[in-house]
Amino acid sequence: MNQKKLRRLYREEKLQVRRRGGRKRALGTRAPLALPAGPNERWSLDFVSDAFSDGRRFRILAVVDDFTRECLALVADTSLSGLRVVRELEALTWQRGAKPVTIVSDNGTELTSMAVLRWSQERSVEWHYIAPGKPMQNGFVESFNGRLRDECLNETLFGSLLHARAVLSAWKEDYNTVRPHSSLGGRTPAEIAAQACPGHAPDTLVIPSPTSHQSMSGLSS
Repeated sequence: MNQKKLRRLYREEKLQVRRRGGRKRALGTRAPLALPAGPNERWSLDFVSDAFSDGRRFRILAVVDDFTRECLALVADTSLSGLRVVRELEALTWQRGAKPVTIVSDNGTELTSMAVLRWSQERSVEWHYIAPGKPMQNGFVESFNGRLRDECLNETLFGSLLHARAVLSAWKEDYNTVRPHSSLGGRTPAEIAAQACPGHAPDTLVIPSPTSHQSMSGLSS
């Protein structure tokens, strides 16, 4: 039996297997982004991966304010779902007393989940997804991730999740309030934030754990 006859019989008997399409991706906003003009105008999100000393992997959700260059959050855990991302963003907006106008991220499954899309719609936060394979469209957080890896992750052997959270909290505090940044004219992100918003106090608190603010957000993982 030749190939043409075989294909014809498959079609007649409806034995052909339908090709699977690619995963649906949230498109969000794709217009070019202008530089932010003030704090909380645009936040950037991304994930960074690392490992404990025993080889187990964990992830870090990094949140950066693109105007002040502040690191708003470094959330470390062995699993970070879309619901967990929403809880952390909700806690962060409550903690800062303001929500972002726009959030920029890639098209990762956690960041294109229904929980994230629902939250951005309910909070009227514009979510901008960068083009696949174009990480420099999210250049602020990509640059931050490089510093985080070079100065903290590559220099530390993490023994546990608690250890990682403590180290990340200390590094975040130093990054925001102590170390001058050349891109900010030798000033710190906290100084830029205070100049833009007089009376602004730099965030020195660790983002609450999931159990500590579940009642506030009404969401569960």
